[in-house]
Amino acid sequence: MRLILAPMEGLADVYLRRLITAQGGFDRVVSEFVRVVDQVLPESVFYNVCPELLQGGRTDSGTPVRVQLLGNHLDALAANAQRAIALGSDGIDLNFGCPSKTVNRSQGGAVLLREPDTLYQVVRAVREALPAHLVVSAKMRLGYDDTDLMLDNARAIADAGATELTVHARTRAQGYAPPAHWHELARIRAAITIPLIANGDVWSPADYRACCHIAGTPDIMLGRGAIRHPDLAQRIRHNDETPMAWARLSGLIGQFWREVRRDMPEKYCAGRLKQWLNHLRAVHPDAERLWQKVRAERSLSTLDTLIRALEADPEGMAKD
Repeated sequence: MRLILAPMEGLADVYLRRLITAQGGFDRVVSEFVRVVDQVLPESVFYNVCPELLQGGRTDSGTPVRVQLLGNHLDALAANAQRAIALGSDGIDLNFGCPSKTVNRSQGGAVLLREPDTLYQVVRAVREALPAHLVVSAKMRLGYDDTDLMLDNARAIADAGATELTVHARTRAQGYAPPAHWHELARIRAAITIPLIANGDVWSPADYRACCHIAGTPDIMLGRGAIRHPDLAQRIRHNDETPMAWARLSGLIGQFWREVRRDMPEKYCAGRLKQWLNHLRAVHPDAERLWQKVRAERSLSTLDTLIRALEADPEGMAKD
């Protein structure tokens, strides 16, 4: 079993990576993507996306972090992969799954799933730029509009020398709409010889077991499930279906808010808190009640007061 925290652009930033991995259970984290165009990026870009590079490429709790690169310029990707490794990244991950229209218009992310040969060239360029013992992984979806090229894409990535492949069990056109098509992952598993990591709609230990059985792999990448259940990886390892208690989760919300307030520009703080609460309220009734209190609030001092009250009396704050 390997459990990996997914790269989620604009969501799984350093604050949530730190908080979630501190709950235990994760073997690795993949960072938000570093967008590569046609040049070697300055170190500051890598540190901005992946501050963990400043502490040996690990989160505060010791989980290795792998930098993800996005782009299609072969020489620039190879050079930036070398830079990321030099800065301390735990291998390199390549993004062939981002569904963003802006990214896809620039010939990055999931749009490359229309071109298996391009996938091969990108992976090969990065693989040849790095020593053989370093991991080059890739993340893709089942396809762009459909699954017609699914196996061709997976084979191209494997044949180019990738060490392992993560597949989000939806096409780009399917976005995040349920269900995730785990049965398609079994077809990919049978078509490649490198390890397959399954991704999509694992919200509980029961989902983990079902996904493993259907996809044929014990290795899972957790995305939104870990955002909504920060202890999900640990509960999967212990086969524990009991959700995190609100008193504990409210403490994590308070910790998250203090770190955001300390480090982020003030204009982004309220939105960052609301973004996470919007995910939490989907599965936690108390988070829904807290969301209703903060959703229209713009004053940071008022939010400070609300979060202090939450930590002092989680049950009362959620219900009054």
